[in-house]
Amino acid sequence: MPGGRLPLRIFEPRYIDMVRDCLKQQSGFGVCLIDENNEADPLARAYPYGTVVKIIDWDSDASGLLVIVTHGLQKFRTISTALNTDRLLMGEVELLPLVQKTTIPTRYSDLVELLRRALLSVETLVEDDIETDFTDSVWVSNRLLETLPMPPEVRYELMVMDDPIQQLDGLREFTKNWRP
Repeated sequence: MPGGRLPLRIFEPRYIDMVRDCLKQQSGFGVCLIDENNEADPLARAYPYGTVVKIIDWDSDASGLLVIVTHGLQKFRTISTALNTDRLLMGEVELLPLVQKTTIPTRYSDLVELLRRALLSVETLVEDDIETDFTDSVWVSNRLLETLPMPPEVRYELMVMDDPIQQLDGLREFTKNWRP
C-alpha cells in the first residue's frame, strides 16, 4: 500500500536482475496479487491493481539471500501484461491519483486502537524513520490492510477502493468476526 513497507527475500535470478536494474536506474517496480500461487506459470494472471514500490534498503542475509525493503509509492491499474524472456511479468500500467489525507472520524477509534496494537508486532512499520499518522483515514486504512491477517481476495477488494472511509467500513465489517 502507498506509504507502507514491504520486506522481500529475493532468490530467483529474474528478480535479482530486476532489483539490480531498479537500483541502477533508481526506479521502482510494481507489486500486485497473483491469482495463481505460482507467478512463474505462464498462465498465472496478475490482479489488475497494485502498488508501485521503490527499494529503500538492501542487504544479504545469513543464508546469502538478497533482502530488500521497499516503500509503497502509488497505486496503479494494469492495462496489459506479458512475460519477458526471463519469465518476469512486465506490464503497462496507469498510475492512479494519490488519495488525499483526510481526518479519521471518531467512530473509527476502535480500528485506530486495533492498528496501534497490531503495529507493535510489525517491526518494519514502526521503525524510527516511518512517519505515523493515526489521525489520517488514508494512513490508518492502508496500514490495517497491510497488517491484518486476511484472505488475499478480501485485502484486494478493500485495496482497490479509492475512498478510505469505505475501506474503513469494510475493515470494520471484516474485524467483526475476526479476533487476533
